[in-house]
Amino acid sequence: MMNRSASKSTKKELVIWIESLNDDSIIALLHSIKLSSEGKSGDWWDELTESDRVNILSGIRDLEQGQTMNSKEFWKEIANG
Repeated sequence: MMNRSASKSTKKELVIWIESLNDDSIIALLHSIKLSSEGKSGDWWDELTESDRVNILSGIRDLEQGQTMNSKEFWKEIANG
């Protein structure tokens, strides 16, 4: 669990990130999560696009098969493109 200071900092980072978003699918996903957390929507899974569902299920399968990398490996791969 985050302490109060870390939580405030994370919230500020998220607000800045959300304000910079141009991808409508991410905005729609965040909105459906918000509605779901407020009890105003059905299952957020139902709000996802088919592509989003496929990507999530693929990620879960990778995790279950041990096909993961840590953050350091991820950023190294991104940098080496």
